[in-house]
Amino acid sequence: MLANMDHEIYKQLEEVKLLPLYTATDLSYLDKLEEILVNNDVRFIEVTFRSNLAAEAIKKLAVSGELVVGAGTVRTLQEVKIAVANGAKFVVSPAVVPEVIEYCLKQDIPVFPGTATPGDIQRALDYGIKVVKFFPADIYGGLKAIKALSGPFYDVRFLPTGGIDKSNFIEYLNSKPIIGVGGSFIISEALIKEDNGKTADSTLKELVDLIKANKNV
Repeated sequence: MLANMDHEIYKQLEEVKLLPLYTATDLSYLDKLEEILVNNDVRFIEVTFRSNLAAEAIKKLAVSGELVVGAGTVRTLQEVKIAVANGAKFVVSPAVVPEVIEYCLKQDIPVFPGTATPGDIQRALDYGIKVVKFFPADIYGGLKAIKALSGPFYDVRFLPTGGIDKSNFIEYLNSKPIIGVGGSFIISEALIKEDNGKTADSTLKELVDLIKANKNV
């Protein structure tokens, strides 16, 4: 089975351009998280399996239907099954994990496998996947590497994460092969904790405004 590259989630991500990566260690901040994302019209969130609250957080955030909730750092078949059962609409992995990819394809759920080399990208293409995570972007050559890889892989779009922040994310988004950028720099539990979301809200608003102000994005 091959990936459905016409899935609405790919189109939505290309419009929003930001994929916040969020690790939940305290569920009491999820309401504020959702409020900030909705207020800034960034209706995507990737909840990582880097804590034992991931499944619960996905379930809670998916209830209202206001956000497109996905699961990140998904490395096993068990994790992807748990994520989907709790409402995850897309899945992100740090590597090309065949059992995760194959499960997602059967469920018609967009999956973003982590890639860093031509071999990784080709393995994703073999499944019909043409939108891949590029991780960790800064370690593996960043924008320069993505542009080079886009030569032979001219039909692939990239979702870079790792080492991307406010200072360089627009430069990434200006590159045609890039569908969007991801990371905890967009929003995080730690930032929400600082002052009940005031700084997190203003930070996200600033990122959104930078995108709007940049005509090439």
